[in-house]
Amino acid sequence: MGPGHNPELYRIKTGEYMIYSTHGRFYSSKSLDGPWKAGTYNFDKRQRYAFKNYVNFSFAPRSDGSFLAVSRRGYIWASKNGGEDWSEVSSESVYPKVAGIFEDPVMWKDDVQYHIIVNDWKGRIAYYLRSLDGFHWKTEPGEAYVPGLARYEDGTSSDWYKFERIRMLQDQYGRPTQAHFAVVDSDKHSDLPNDQHNSKHICIPLTVARLIEVLDADPITETTDEIRVKINAEKGFDPHADIDLDSLRFGASEEVNYGRGSKPITTEDGGEDLIVIFGGEDSGITADNFAGKLLGKTRAGKLLFGWARLPGKHSKVPLLSSLSPVFEFTGAGLEAYVEVQNFGEVVSKRSTVKVLVGNEGESRLLATGYVRALKPFEKSMVRLVCDESLRRGSKQNVTVLLESEGLPTESFTRQVTLPGNE
Repeated sequence: MGPGHNPELYRIKTGEYMIYSTHGRFYSSKSLDGPWKAGTYNFDKRQRYAFKNYVNFSFAPRSDGSFLAVSRRGYIWASKNGGEDWSEVSSESVYPKVAGIFEDPVMWKDDVQYHIIVNDWKGRIAYYLRSLDGFHWKTEPGEAYVPGLARYEDGTSSDWYKFERIRMLQDQYGRPTQAHFAVVDSDKHSDLPNDQHNSKHICIPLTVARLIEVLDADPITETTDEIRVKINAEKGFDPHADIDLDSLRFGASEEVNYGRGSKPITTEDGGEDLIVIFGGEDSGITADNFAGKLLGKTRAGKLLFGWARLPGKHSKVPLLSSLSPVFEFTGAGLEAYVEVQNFGEVVSKRSTVKVLVGNEGESRLLATGYVRALKPFEKSMVRLVCDESLRRGSKQNVTVLLESEGLPTESFTRQVTLPGNE
């Protein structure tokens, strides 16, 4: 097709195929057989940080046909249709705040949540993150993978030095069934021309998450007595016959991952499906959790797990994001103009816009106003009258806060130079 590096294939709402290629290039076609047309993405970083050449993106579709993407350094981008136009949304990286050189992320979405696995190139380990809406992310403890994970059922191990550029093969529910890796048996600088250290493509089958759902309509709290969880039957999986019920735990991953969580009390008839009643007191679920985790084993001793979105948690949310204010001195004093855009999947509510000035911990409120309800990808310019004047031509650290009922506050900080004397 043409030059490329670390590509990713995805399909947009029109049915057209897109192949992302490093340096902001893509190839598009109505058929996997081609012909393929080369193009260049329009990446609008919106005053935010963007790694040079727009390398190593990974993409996930949303239910309305729009798309999200994560960049090499962990910034979230959004597109109305997954085509050539993209806007950066994140004010900071969503990756864990630990030392490392992060690159080669993979993002995917299933029926419950969004997922990211990102590789630490220097540490040769990877981290796993989850998100309800694709904008606010939670890092799971531990490592997603490390060298030595390629083991055959007969015990043979393939001692690859590095595992990188993971990609997922997904089923119709979005669940990964296979992990594809680029591997090499030496460090990067020892891989020389005409030697035996060529990189390889390997495929590792994954334990597929079970399809589960919480049947309770009310949010789960510390006073919840029982939690009803339905485990769906599937081809090749009979929850009545295949599950070791005593091994099951359900609740917040912070509990379940360490052998804790709610235990089964009893079961109910769900036809081919199995309804398990868990005690609610040990679930560990709080308002901060958006998905419950089921963990256990089959009667054959194999791993069994699944995720269920919790009652009252919605993945379709508005997401307001601003640019830094443009200031203007007028006869009425100092005014600020703030562009606000909704990158979510649903209409936003009327929300509060605040402008603060000063360093973190020492900032003071400069202006307050409101932005009207915005449709997905709609934008609005908000005019604010500032309560105090700043010195003309001065440089100021300016923060915009967007406060929406029931949603996290969105913050964006940037140094701004005020207009000088005319």
